[in-house]
Amino acid sequence: MKNLFAIFKTAAPIEQIQDQDEVKKLYRAMRIRMMYSMMFGYAAFYFVRKNFSMAMPSFQDDLGYTKTDLGIILSLFSILYGIGKFVNGMLADRANPRYFMAAGLIGAAIVNIFFGLSSSLYFFGFFWLLNAWFQSMGWPPCARMLTHWYSPTELGTMWGTWNASHQIGGAGILVLAGYLIPIYGWQSAFYVPAIIALFAAVFLIERLRDTPQSLGLPPIEVYRGDVEASSMKEEEPESLKEILLNHVLNNKLIWYVCVANFFVYIVRIGVLDWAPTYLVEAKGSSLAGAGFKVAGFEIAGILGAIFAGWLSDKIFKGRRGPANVLFMIALIFFLVYFWKIPAGHAWLDAAALVAVGFLVYGPQMLVGVAAADFASKKAAATATGLTGTFGYLGSTVCGVGTGLIVDKWGWDGGFMFFIASAILGTLFFLLTWNHRSKTLDNCHVT
Repeated sequence: MKNLFAIFKTAAPIEQIQDQDEVKKLYRAMRIRMMYSMMFGYAAFYFVRKNFSMAMPSFQDDLGYTKTDLGIILSLFSILYGIGKFVNGMLADRANPRYFMAAGLIGAAIVNIFFGLSSSLYFFGFFWLLNAWFQSMGWPPCARMLTHWYSPTELGTMWGTWNASHQIGGAGILVLAGYLIPIYGWQSAFYVPAIIALFAAVFLIERLRDTPQSLGLPPIEVYRGDVEASSMKEEEPESLKEILLNHVLNNKLIWYVCVANFFVYIVRIGVLDWAPTYLVEAKGSSLAGAGFKVAGFEIAGILGAIFAGWLSDKIFKGRRGPANVLFMIALIFFLVYFWKIPAGHAWLDAAALVAVGFLVYGPQMLVGVAAADFASKKAAATATGLTGTFGYLGSTVCGVGTGLIVDKWGWDGGFMFFIASAILGTLFFLLTWNHRSKTLDNCHVT
């Protein structure tokens, strides 16, 4: 049992490789390998998470559950998932991500199998909340690996590339579950993805590695030439309490991006969840037409995240604040534009939604990058986990808040809620304008 727990500990550094050609060859291969493995692994988490939404009509038709019953499960899932990202973030900073991420995926797969064997609402709730916890083990190890294998001067672009795994996994399960459920029943949408997730977990164990130093490679900042080797301090081990206090809770920059993320999620989830209803009720769109427009919102988000990352890396030299502020100002403009387009202009609605998706996913992705920058590599998972908790709090407030506001003040009130949230998010991003990674600020740039 002791040996079993030992594999979850961070991998110890080994003697550094001296042959520079070998270093370059291994680094080049491993960076590509780490990226595609993380993307595939995180996309697999979506296969055993978003299948619930696809099966909801069957839960209502076949099992007689109401929207309220299912909505409660979804809300509780969001709350526990948000808390889990922070708690598992603290654990992931002191764990080997190779096994930590795979363990979360295996847990989620097993829970999905038991979920498919259930029919009671209480068992549905129990297993899906258990799934929320295993799901929260997916993001933190990715944050740790991204900050160790990609330098702060390229991290925005690389994080934005990895971020596409959200949409890849989400689209994949929509297609798979859409095929399985009509033919084999809703249970198949849990069994088949569970098998896929188990194979993905094995793949992660075989492909992923912890830090470059555990393979005899120099720190990524030194390899990339961003800092001098002599200025890099040896990382001293810190306790969980020290990591939490020294790098996260007492760091005002982390709190700024946490609060900003709260407001970003109100806009992102608000538009994603409510745009179809708004388009049908206020713009006269068909439901199918609304679906295609919202799909454009999601696809544009992939490009927005990558472009925001590139902008923060290349133009602003590792500062995420300026890119976030520019994206948020443009987002405010297009939210007003989308709101004020008269009914009957379907193409303008679609274009506005594409612009909103492009702009909101940029800051949503860069929040994690900024938190990792401000906290340092050793606390990256903890810091990004905390921002994730605030994001899902914003999501929870958005669901209840938007419904109440629109019921009382109509869609004008709803859009004013989204726009006010975007303005507040912009103000908090402004407070991070001149800040970037501690590594770049504390070490000599070559």
